[in-house]
Amino acid sequence: MTIGQLMDEYAGLPVVDVVPGEALPAEEAHAFRVRAVRRGPSFAASLAALLDGADTARVTALVLGYWENGDWDGEDPADLLIAVADRFPNLTSLFLNDVVFEEQEISWIKLGDVTPLISAFPGLERFDVRGSDGLRVTPFTSDRLRTLRFESGGLPRRVVADVLACELPALEHLDLWLGVDEYGGDVTPPDLAPLLNGERFPALRHLGLEDSEIADELAAALTGAPVVARLESLSLALGALTDDGAEALLAGQLLTHLRELDLHHHFLTDAMMDRVRAALPGVAVDLDDQQEPDDDGEETYYFVAAAE
Repeated sequence: MTIGQLMDEYAGLPVVDVVPGEALPAEEAHAFRVRAVRRGPSFAASLAALLDGADTARVTALVLGYWENGDWDGEDPADLLIAVADRFPNLTSLFLNDVVFEEQEISWIKLGDVTPLISAFPGLERFDVRGSDGLRVTPFTSDRLRTLRFESGGLPRRVVADVLACELPALEHLDLWLGVDEYGGDVTPPDLAPLLNGERFPALRHLGLEDSEIADELAAALTGAPVVARLESLSLALGALTDDGAEALLAGQLLTHLRELDLHHHFLTDAMMDRVRAALPGVAVDLDDQQEPDDDGEETYYFVAAAE
């Protein structure tokens, strides 16, 4: 899988692009995407158009898209938004880097410390970031943040450690695209111990450990993880889950309390898929996108959905 389409919905709202010179729709009913267009308006020009054309005090959701174009001036989009943070007093949802592969592959999206961006908007209830090249998180505290998502082709161990050091008592939804080691995804199950043993994030109800080449190891680690008992939904989607991982899930603690189990993009056999469904009759199990491993005659390769 490559990320080939810009989002059309975010935080329950339709996404509309800010285009200089075009009128903007009702602020509270839309998420606004600010982005550069190649051979078109720059990111700064689109942000200025939003500031000039909307009552930004009524904007609740922002999507920051591609920022480089032929007129690239070296200004970081996060810095540009932080400079006008006071214009968005009611912002609750923010997506950083809605960037598709034609603009930049996911593992090549440049980032820095995203904490200043989060801190600039203390009312944030949701924060999503795509990319991991240079990504840093300085441990922070928020009593408001309920959803935190990291989409990457390789999420570094140090980033996960810093996320798990944050004080987020209201956090209900956590997604970590762990990716592959080749692109910096060096997280192992022991690195997730504070999360899996239930020490962190007491309000957590959804956990996604996704896009991972070690999906089978993660499944095994979840079999006795205390955090699972208080989850309503669990996702090992987008990764390299095989029958071994599914066997571990079925042999571990009961998962019948879950509302949803998302395993889509997997390498399960038909027989194992039937077993999973039969074992979890009251759970919405997503087993779409069954994959076949690559085999060159010498070695079998299992791949994640999004890496490079």
